[in-house]
Amino acid sequence: MISSLATQAPLPLAYYRNSPSIYKTKPSTYFPRFFSVKTLSFPLFLNPSTNTSTSKAKIVFNLQGFLGPISSPAIRPLCSKSGEVGGMASSLQNQDSISYLTQREAAEIDETLMGPLGFSVDQLMELAGLSVATSIAEVYKPSEYNRILAICGPGNNGGDGLVAARHLYHFGYKLFVCYPKRTAKPLYSGLVTQLESLLIPFLSVDELPVDLSKDFDILVDAMFGFSFHGSPRPPFDNLIQKLVHLHSCGQMQHKSPVIVSVDIPSGWHVEEGDVGGQGIKPHMLVSLTAPKLCAKKFSGPHHFLGGRFVPPTIAEKYKLQLPQYPGTSMCVRIGKPPQIDISALRENYISPEFLEEQAEADPMDQFYKWFEDAVVAGLKEPNAMALSTTGKDRKPSSRMVLLKGVNKDGFVWYTNYESRKARELSENPHAALLFYWDGLNRQVRVEGSVQKVSDEESEQYFHSRPRGSQIAAIVSKQSTLVPGRDVLHQQYKELEEKYSDGSLIPKPKHWGGYRLQPERFEFWQGQQSRLHDRLEYSPQEINGKRVWRIVRLAP
Repeated sequence: MISSLATQAPLPLAYYRNSPSIYKTKPSTYFPRFFSVKTLSFPLFLNPSTNTSTSKAKIVFNLQGFLGPISSPAIRPLCSKSGEVGGMASSLQNQDSISYLTQREAAEIDETLMGPLGFSVDQLMELAGLSVATSIAEVYKPSEYNRILAICGPGNNGGDGLVAARHLYHFGYKLFVCYPKRTAKPLYSGLVTQLESLLIPFLSVDELPVDLSKDFDILVDAMFGFSFHGSPRPPFDNLIQKLVHLHSCGQMQHKSPVIVSVDIPSGWHVEEGDVGGQGIKPHMLVSLTAPKLCAKKFSGPHHFLGGRFVPPTIAEKYKLQLPQYPGTSMCVRIGKPPQIDISALRENYISPEFLEEQAEADPMDQFYKWFEDAVVAGLKEPNAMALSTTGKDRKPSSRMVLLKGVNKDGFVWYTNYESRKARELSENPHAALLFYWDGLNRQVRVEGSVQKVSDEESEQYFHSRPRGSQIAAIVSKQSTLVPGRDVLHQQYKELEEKYSDGSLIPKPKHWGGYRLQPERFEFWQGQQSRLHDRLEYSPQEINGKRVWRIVRLAP
């Protein structure tokens, strides 16, 4: 189809309301509040028709690089994937170097938290439940494991389960709760009311299916915590046996529900573990505050620690060795990760459809729109792009670089003119760019011819960089052999001292920018069952005017 040159109307608000959580913030509404009003002389422009920025459309850089918003919980709910803002919950911690608590120590720590340290039960319960929910979301994605049954006991462990259920609902899972022995205290009644207001079904024991494997993907075991003594009584003894039976059946079935135990697998001895060997065998254990001694006997693939609220005074008193929580994460993986079958790694994308009638007539306008979405979503370095080049030997090479400018003339980045990519571009002045925005299930491919930007433009951008980056550009003879890292540090230190008086650092002659003038675009939106949307833009002339032809490519 040939796209119309008319400006497309904004998507209706219903689009954002009915779409996954990542789209529920309308970019045009909230975009300006994320950015500083202080700009440099070389901003990254999003204005498609002019090099004059507007208050809404300009993306700003400060002296530390790209200014983006704090990571949005709607995109990455406190536990995030490797390398993203907010930290990675799957940071591995050596299991042998972590402290394990006895039952008495765990009780004393709780008493101290809720006594002299001023925590309330509901505060600790909220943090614990959130930790459980984010641990689950870290491993079991709602696109694959959507139906969750939370089985909650009458005590604090059950309260943790109720809180986790609420958070999991907001993370996109379909929740069911079995809460057979309800506690009459206002705290617990309030948690029930919160779940009922979300229309989460409460199932009695009699309403549970005989075979839980057919109706649920995840079973949250929140029946008993570290304060439990003795043998489980009805109906929890029967519920525990249902989970035990699932493990034995699961060994014969292709897929059975995964079991997630909160702090203690119900029925286990707090310190000795599954004494008779006939207890629940959870796939995931989420220890809270610190692992209990029984966690040493846990043999499932996923052990997480949650409850990021232990103050230094308690850590010192009990000589606790606890892992560092990365970034803003509420959970951290303990021990070795499970062995991964690479062939089984897959993501079932859930995204709004990207239809031809939604696409902008001009691909640059479409790029500005998607780039703005990536910025508003709080994705880390949305201006990161893979740059692929080929020299006269016809051997392609790729590397990640940062987009530093974009307007109607093309896409700009800066580098060393004596690097491998520069050499290849001198031999073959054509390249391909690839932007990948994981949190939005999107990628953009751009192909075109490449030329150097003016010396004036390179000079202007060079002096907008942090002084440390300017010095590093002089020190690094990119892509050449270096005897050792200490050599780079020594050269850097010498130049740092030379320019310590604040004098102007000269731009190296071998350093500057490139601009890719686009000749082809492809916008990719991930969809379920690999039926992805792919819209390609290619230029053609009609009645002496250059227009962009939009076609759909098979996924």
